[in-house]
Amino acid sequence: MFPTRPSGARHRAIVLMVILGCQLMMTLDASIVTTALTHIKAELGFTDSSLSWIQNAYVLAFGGLLLLGARAGDLLGRRRVFIAGTVLFTAASLLAGLAPSAGLLIAARALQGLASAFAIPSTLALLITSFPEPEERTRAIAIYSAVIGAGASVGIIVGGVFTEYLSWRWGLLINVPLGVVILALSPRFLPETERQPGRVDMLGALTVTVGMSALVYGLVEAAEIGWASARTLLPLTAAVVLLAAFVLIELRATQPIVPIRLFASVQRSGAYVSRILIVGAMFSTFYFLSQYLQNVRGLSPLATGLVFIPLTGMFFAMVYVVRRATPMVSRSGLLLTSLATAGIGMAWLSRIDATTSVASILPPLLVLGVGQGIAIILLTDFGMAEVDPGDAGAASGLVNTAHQLGGSIGLALLTVVYGSAVHHDPAPDAVTQAHGFAAVFDVATGFYALAVVVALVVLVADRRRAGRPRPSAPVVAASR
Repeated sequence: MFPTRPSGARHRAIVLMVILGCQLMMTLDASIVTTALTHIKAELGFTDSSLSWIQNAYVLAFGGLLLLGARAGDLLGRRRVFIAGTVLFTAASLLAGLAPSAGLLIAARALQGLASAFAIPSTLALLITSFPEPEERTRAIAIYSAVIGAGASVGIIVGGVFTEYLSWRWGLLINVPLGVVILALSPRFLPETERQPGRVDMLGALTVTVGMSALVYGLVEAAEIGWASARTLLPLTAAVVLLAAFVLIELRATQPIVPIRLFASVQRSGAYVSRILIVGAMFSTFYFLSQYLQNVRGLSPLATGLVFIPLTGMFFAMVYVVRRATPMVSRSGLLLTSLATAGIGMAWLSRIDATTSVASILPPLLVLGVGQGIAIILLTDFGMAEVDPGDAGAASGLVNTAHQLGGSIGLALLTVVYGSAVHHDPAPDAVTQAHGFAAVFDVATGFYALAVVVALVVLVADRRRAGRPRPSAPVVAASR
């Protein structure tokens, strides 16, 4: 795969396979049950609102604990933490695949998210350690970025195949043999990183995780019972208090889990905010569009998964587009264009109704794929812009946290939108459901519009730096 000494090339190819296998397995698990939600709801007795916890339990635990997982890798060794996370993920996947009840499935999904939070931060550091040559590293990072960008849509396709021909449970159980293979290869091929002295900011990790959990729980309850209920207001109030406390803790901590100085850069802060917005929009699109295709248009789980293939292809293709385009055009200008393109695709998709054909859905998905695929890559670059080597781990953790929490918060908010649009009807007809899905995509279009505004701020900041030297490759590729 990489042209150096044959033995070294083979070794690095296996390292890349192990790391990408883990990354893909854990990324696609955020969406692999999406095409099976209708079947899971009927089999285990979920309500419309509680159904979103199948996704949120995983994504919230994943995003909320990523910063703690990154810090644990620094202190204990990346390979050690990677293996521990993979062991737990494999066991939790077995539990989820065999879950006899809704509560146990949600608990197992939360365990999967916790495991991913510890394994995933180590993958990037191990990748960079294993590919010290700039050209090889850039190529490996490009493939890695494609997996992150396309993982969710790949999960929908794979989940559709399993649900159609076997059972939705196999979308979770397939992780068991994959995990065993990764665990068998990891001790032999993955390098260990040095342990760094220090301690874990447990108070900061606790407040941010519980605060984000309370926020999402409050939003889910708002979708179920409305905004005026104490079950909605209390967790939302707790979320505000805990997240404010988290900021104060990080400002005073000697070894903060998130150095507040990372937010001093307009580029980085804008990248985090934009990522939350567009991932929230896209993740919710996967969730709601799959239900539209099955519940309104009557597609099978397999056919639903196949609809997402063009979108997946665009994600992978945009990696190469960005690599060729960035030397010739402004990165911030390209980001602005990509966000606007994705917004156009989402606005186009929001025109659906109960009679929209599948063929009419494919063009807006292609436009979405082009815009989203470019934007995700560039936002990763901006999120790591001008980061000091000592802060690289924390900055990488913030990029991943924004990605996962964006999906969780976006889905929770848009579940509220859907519930309001269908007037909280527990069994809406096809026309009413289609109206609800269109309303969701309308609001998701607004997410992209907000991201364009943020990108304009980043564009101004980027032009002010025009005279300052920049790295020729994303900083993340040379951070560790």
